[in-house]
Amino acid sequence: MRIRRLGWAGLEIEHAGQYLLIDAVQNNSPLFSDEPFPLPSAPGGTAAALVTHLHLDHADPVTIGAALAEGAPVFRPEPARGTDHDRTWTAEAEALFIERGIRTHVLRLWEEQRVGPFHIIAGPAIDGLGCPQCCWIVECDGVRVIHAGDTLFHGYWWSIANRVGPIDFAFLPINGAVVDVPHLQPPSPLNASMTPEQAAVAAHILGARTAVPIHYGSIHKPPVYRETPRAVARFVEQCDELGVTSSVRANGDWFTPSDSPLPPQVLQRP
Repeated sequence: MRIRRLGWAGLEIEHAGQYLLIDAVQNNSPLFSDEPFPLPSAPGGTAAALVTHLHLDHADPVTIGAALAEGAPVFRPEPARGTDHDRTWTAEAEALFIERGIRTHVLRLWEEQRVGPFHIIAGPAIDGLGCPQCCWIVECDGVRVIHAGDTLFHGYWWSIANRVGPIDFAFLPINGAVVDVPHLQPPSPLNASMTPEQAAVAAHILGARTAVPIHYGSIHKPPVYRETPRAVARFVEQCDELGVTSSVRANGDWFTPSDSPLPPQVLQRP
């Protein structure tokens, strides 16, 4: 099994020639910096894709559609409900999935699916801007990975740890974004995703053997979107204080469980 960090919050998992994507996007939003994001490795041959929620910086139907094998599933949380105003953040991704003929499959809390070597579980998450969101737990080749999208800190970390732990790799958002956009007024000065310190605490509660920061560095467009300063350094510092092993990975970086200090029994777990 290998894992590759893509751009922003994107992730790619490969085992025995089969690929799974989580929150794969290209930098096609005006909010993103000009840095190019790595493309998925198996265009037209990816076994499945997961999206934590349908904001365009986490759900890119164009990139996902180009990566998927014919008939490959896309798993997602439930649609946003309410008025058009309530669906502002998710309407474009919903429309693009339909326009491109990509069928998506809703997984509700703790529902499971198997695709090839990948065992997929939808876990709890809380979106900072009021849209449906989930985290994804993926087990493959005896290694468990959690991908937390851009969740707020919440009280479900213990139930995740109790239900699907131990977690080997925790991919956690750290940029503590503060958002000020026209359809969410008056604006909130509070963080709409986890701060670095909160992400480290989440990793500690999860019992994560390795915590990898995601969702930082590619968007900082004040006053619309403001990242917290020194996100990576603060995350590493807090992980060190809590005794959590952190691993900072560059976009495009492939790594395997043997690259991180996992105990040998992880590779033998049933």
